Amino acid sequence: MSDPAGYQPLAGKVAVVTGAAGAIGSATARKLAERGARVIGVDHPSADGGPVETARWPRRIHPAARRRDRRSRVCGYVEKSLALGSRIDIFFNNAGIEGTQASIQDYPTDEFVRVFNVNVLGVFLGMKYVLPLMQAQKSGSIINTSSIAGLIGAANMSSYIISKHAVLGLTRTASLEAAPFGVRVNSVHPGFIESRMLTDIVHNLGVPGAEALVPAVPLGRLGTIDDIAIAVAFLASDESSYVTGHSLLVDRGKTVG
Repeated sequence: MSDPAGYQPLAGKVAVVTGAAGAIGSATARKLAERGARVIGVDHPSADGGPVETARWPRRIHPAARRRDRRSRVCGYVEKSLALGSRIDIFFNNAGIEGTQASIQDYPTDEFVRVFNVNVLGVFLGMKYVLPLMQAQKSGSIINTSSIAGLIGAANMSSYIISKHAVLGLTRTASLEAAPFGVRVNSVHPGFIESRMLTDIVHNLGVPGAEALVPAVPLGRLGTIDDIAIAVAFLASDESSYVTGHSLLVDRGKTVG
């Protein structure tokens, strides 16, 4: 889905995207770059570099692999991003994992903690270190990736459901704390998006395939990664300057259907 020629609402802005090698991360990085932003992609050193190469981003960085604690890794990528871009105007706080699918009584505790550390602690720490930079410059937009799982329940997905509910709570709290400084914080909530994550989830839950979910979607199709990228680009831009603390559903009516 291409933009009109010359459409550059993010020109001059520096964007940091975490989970940048994943489906939604790479699509959003490309969209932000198309709209004029200088994009810095952040992902794990083992992540596939293919999407990064095709996106033609100015920079890609990894959290310092030798730093064992998550706080140091997040602080490290924020410092590197600031050194590369001199400022951070847009922060797509997107990195996340789905975890194992199992009932609560069978769910491995170590796996629950792993999902929490990536999906909740990672989002919290990202804002902890990016918010002061944006508050000092009196501007900025943070978009946290939650999910429709942050608004509804689902059996056998306790860690993912809880983590995405937590992202929504963090977003609402941060939006109130950041508002006096001219910084906006919103969340995006993807529905059934064609991606590796959705394929793995439906397989592990015993669903024959992602297309089997289409009848549950009122508007009648699975979402695309570009659907999410466009939503994030809107929240990143000054076109949404009066929007903060908002949970933007991109689910073609699933949560109300």
